Amino acid sequence: MSRPILAAAVLLAACQADETVSAYTAVTGAFNLVSIDGAPFESTATIDVSEAGKITGAAPCNRYFADQTAPYPWFKVGAIGATRMACPDLAAETLFLSALAEMTESEVLAGTLILRNEAGREMVFQTP
Repeated sequence: MSRPILAAAVLLAACQADETVSAYTAVTGAFNLVSIDGAPFESTATIDVSEAGKITGAAPCNRYFADQTAPYPWFKVGAIGATRMACPDLAAETLFLSALAEMTESEVLAGTLILRNEAGREMVFQTP
């Protein structure tokens, strides 16, 4: 392989390396939401960051998905898509998805994922 082609291949591989939060957690599968802004989250919600550049999970009523492309420790989600099922926990779902969209920083500590933003908001997730 010639040097220019080898250099291009190395650069391409480096560009494809996962630098999102998924590369920094050994957890494969979902984390459960424990709290938002220090208050226990009484409904059920999850986040799965195991796929590079993506987040998926279950909000209190619906499944959701979004792109997440900021390099760790930064966290930025694209437009969040979700199914459209109604349920009695729509207020909790709105709280969860709104908070998730505002997060800008991530921290992985063993079985815990913490998302935060500059305004002092925080979401704490733990493995089941």
